[in-house]
Amino acid sequence: MSGPADIFDRTLLRRRRARVAGNYPAHDFLFREIAERLAERTADVRRTFERALDWGGRDGAFADAAERIAPGKIASIVHSDMSIDLARDGRTRHGNPAVVADEEAIPFTDDSFDLVVSAGALHAVNDVPGALAQIRRALRPDGLFLAALMGGATLQELRTAWLAAEAEIEGGASPRVAPFAELSDAAALLQRAGFALPVADLDTICVTYDHPLKLMHELRGMGETNIRRDRRRTPTRRETLFRAAEIYTERFAGADGRVPATFELFFLTGWSPDASQPRPLRPGSAATRLADALETAEHTAGEAAHPATDDR
Repeated sequence: MSGPADIFDRTLLRRRRARVAGNYPAHDFLFREIAERLAERTADVRRTFERALDWGGRDGAFADAAERIAPGKIASIVHSDMSIDLARDGRTRHGNPAVVADEEAIPFTDDSFDLVVSAGALHAVNDVPGALAQIRRALRPDGLFLAALMGGATLQELRTAWLAAEAEIEGGASPRVAPFAELSDAAALLQRAGFALPVADLDTICVTYDHPLKLMHELRGMGETNIRRDRRRTPTRRETLFRAAEIYTERFAGADGRVPATFELFFLTGWSPDASQPRPLRPGSAATRLADALETAEHTAGEAAHPATDDR
């Protein structure tokens, strides 16, 4: 059996997050928005949480959002990031304990938290089922996991423009945009990791820029540029870069000349298993007939409700 895929260069990702740490707040709109949507989901849960983990939370946007949107729901938050610089920034801003940790190797004992939140870190993890299994073990029984995972339509415009430009200018395309999951896989990932009551729903964030190069600059400022191991290692040709920007504008610009960038998000919800949670009934054990609930007659298999007719 083959092991987990090794698609992403995590060492490079750590270096890029460290590089952008000083000016990260100028480019963090996407992860700030993700954090707010996760805080809204936290506020909707009818319980409070004693100890939470902001897993791979960069500079701690979730703590900001939770304080505003879900006040009093979380007693304490432990902040983690793989970049020491971003982890330090999160601790300085919020005063929360901060841990430098790679999302692929969680350094916490079993039953450490009753809430774990991942505000946009899963898309760059090589072994997502393995990482989720570690999170499940770190949760106390009946603990909650909330996450946002980038979906397959993320940056579809940028991917299209780069593929077309490289094919036209260089006669072939190199991998530039990360592979993303599909919604049909999302809840299955939670089940595979051992979560109970898994749910996945889809949301989309669409932003516009006055030029495609502004989007590329924004992605660099987020620390979200290409970390694929199979990426091209030579510098991008200037001609190809500008042709990609032209194609982006030609194919996707709106009437006002601005270009859109799509970020598709799968919001995942799963619970650490516990005996108190609802369980599906055994087939055939239902005490109420569906026909009674619908106020209709019940027919056995093969018995038609109305006589057959032939209108030919």
